Amino acid sequence: MSYTKRSKDELAQRVARDIHDGAYVNLGIGQPTLVANHLPQGVEVILHSENGILGMGPAPAAGDEDYDLINAGKQPVTLLAGGAYFHHADSFGMMRGGHLDICVLGAFQVSATGDLANWSTGEPGAIPAVGGAMDLATGAKQTWVMMDLLTKKGESKVVAQCSYPLTGIGCVKRIYSDLATFECTPQGLHVIDMVSGLTHGELEKLVGLPLASAL
Repeated sequence: MSYTKRSKDELAQRVARDIHDGAYVNLGIGQPTLVANHLPQGVEVILHSENGILGMGPAPAAGDEDYDLINAGKQPVTLLAGGAYFHHADSFGMMRGGHLDICVLGAFQVSATGDLANWSTGEPGAIPAVGGAMDLATGAKQTWVMMDLLTKKGESKVVAQCSYPLTGIGCVKRIYSDLATFECTPQGLHVIDMVSGLTHGELEKLVGLPLASAL
């Protein structure tokens, strides 16, 4: 196999490319926050943060951080013209009320049919509850996952059935990974694209599941 994985920034750029003009988007904690730095010029995307921000901009320049203005992952952010911050309860009302077009979340596992497990591996010291991930995954019109395809042990995070506690059932529409982009359907996975040098057969072997091609 001769291929190069997408870097975290390249993956964020790939996700950003698919976000439509005028979309209201939540970026989850971790890798998804990088998407804010790669939104195409001329496309208006209104970014939402679970802790009560609407209209976030990219990360601030070094030295310009304001720790009174942070996202849900406690990272300093910027606020675009017209942006606002508000009560946590109002933020969850937006999430649960179907007002977000897209949420981009990290994951431990995603099933071929779009089940999501992203809050606990059962390890000691894991976070105690699912939190807002459940509200986002089921409340957004589309849930996208952004993650490495393989664990550090080389096992696929895309599975036939999740073994970790579920965040949502059948909620994930797309998986953006460092090796390929997938669409989750009731019939299984479709490959939207993959990195140069990786063949369909090699990708199928890595995932360990049959993959339909949408290429």
